[in-house]
Amino acid sequence: MKRTELDAYLADFLQINRFKDYAPNGLQVEGKEEIRTLVTGVTACQALIDKAIALNADALLVHHGFFWKNEPEVITGMKQRRIKALLQHDISLFGYHLPLDAHPVVGNNATLAHKLGLIEAEAHESLGDGLLWWGHTELSQTAAEFTATLERALGRTPLHIGDPKGTIHSVAWCTGGAQDYIDMAVQLGVDAFISGEVSERTFHSAQEQGIHYFAAGHHATERFGIEALGQHLARKFGLEHHFVDISNPV
Repeated sequence: MKRTELDAYLADFLQINRFKDYAPNGLQVEGKEEIRTLVTGVTACQALIDKAIALNADALLVHHGFFWKNEPEVITGMKQRRIKALLQHDISLFGYHLPLDAHPVVGNNATLAHKLGLIEAEAHESLGDGLLWWGHTELSQTAAEFTATLERALGRTPLHIGDPKGTIHSVAWCTGGAQDYIDMAVQLGVDAFISGEVSERTFHSAQEQGIHYFAAGHHATERFGIEALGQHLARKFGLEHHFVDISNPV
């Protein structure tokens, strides 16, 4: 398919105009016009770019791309090396941040719910601009059991704040750096809140407001959306697709 066709399709499919984001959503680095081989990954780091080159990718599709607000505008050092590698190999870079978090089917929140077996999962209509999701477990679990569920699904042990013997049935979540959504989760009256990252203040907030909190990893909670998006594009447009997971313990 044409690069412009992919750009237009993703803009509509992910409804990018709904979001006021911290980086541009869509085509960030222009490569060859025809796209046959697509590589997806969480972050456009050098290791992922190198893997895309090795796979003869025409386009690289990521959740965390380039050109974030408040970062240095000059293209030097690490940024220069990354962009130079893409340009030298004529690889397009597409990045989608909040639109991928929020998508109801292939989004990070939707796919995390599926991996955890959460049911009646949906974005809350009035809290979190569509980024805060809530649902519940099929059966009540102890916090220790839910920790094990997270560990099996994500391949890493989450940080849990709360009594391991406490009961969890209702859950709110937002992937990535969403630890400060904990106050909105408390408003919902859920038993537990999951995000990717954690701050020092989160411990006190969880303790004092009586909610179980799980920091499950920024990278770990956002692996599934970009892979699902790549699989969707491969099915719809007949693209060769490779999801590459660059390990990240954060």
